[in-house]
Amino acid sequence: MSILNEITWLLPELAENQQKIAKYILDKPESVLMLSSSRFAEDIGVSQSAIVKFSQKIGMKGFPALKIAISEELGRNERLKSYPHKALHNAISAEDSLSVMAQKLANEKTAAIIETTRRLNFAVFQKVIDIIDNALRVQIVGIWASGLTAKDLSYKLQKIGIISLVEADLHVQLATAHCLTAKDVQIVISFSGKRKDMRTAASMAKAQGATVIAITGSKENPLAKIADYVLESVSDENEWRSSSISSRTAQNTLTDLIFLALMQQRKEIAKPQVLNTSMAINNLDD
Repeated sequence: MSILNEITWLLPELAENQQKIAKYILDKPESVLMLSSSRFAEDIGVSQSAIVKFSQKIGMKGFPALKIAISEELGRNERLKSYPHKALHNAISAEDSLSVMAQKLANEKTAAIIETTRRLNFAVFQKVIDIIDNALRVQIVGIWASGLTAKDLSYKLQKIGIISLVEADLHVQLATAHCLTAKDVQIVISFSGKRKDMRTAASMAKAQGATVIAITGSKENPLAKIADYVLESVSDENEWRSSSISSRTAQNTLTDLIFLALMQQRKEIAKPQVLNTSMAINNLDD
């Protein structure tokens, strides 16, 4: 993950002084490169040791290493702006060989899986699993790439005996949300969390008393503020992405983990149901 994205993700969890440092870096990354740690500390009104501790908190050995990381990222971004025709997806260039492209893609998708699981609050996640396990019905909402993740999760839940509702058409999603009750759960999948249609569906479900769970990119986006529970799907996709590749990988990491956790929790009934379904499908080939 890029250093500026890492700082953005960590921002809500930082102490007051650390937030001051983070916000300055995010607002003026070029200016930070020109400052010593002592001058930086003086400019924003914190101690020099706070600068060093902040650098270490985000995985750097110290402030000089942080400046190098920022400089490298700004350089990459500038190259993308100068040569947009060469960008295929994030850091993958049109000039990359197939082997280089494959390695970059593997690195990007692996990073999405690692960062998503690293940021997971397992106490919150277990609560989410309990709520889904005891739900009367589970509506899963998503469109475009997130809609594919929604459909995949719905199929998985059905395999283990959980009634799930999924539909690609937005009007049907809203109609279904309007019919939910306090016994139901709605899972909304949206990487940006900014789409009005996803927020409308979540607000409608919440108005009916349903529990709303958001699988989204940040705890601070508009969708997350509506949801009762938030699971962050972390990926390093920017404006140069050609498709939802690493963001979908991050979402699938969470939905697969939801499925496995429910399989474990419902092991007495889930495993036989999965086996029976598989046997029924296999019998179709006879």
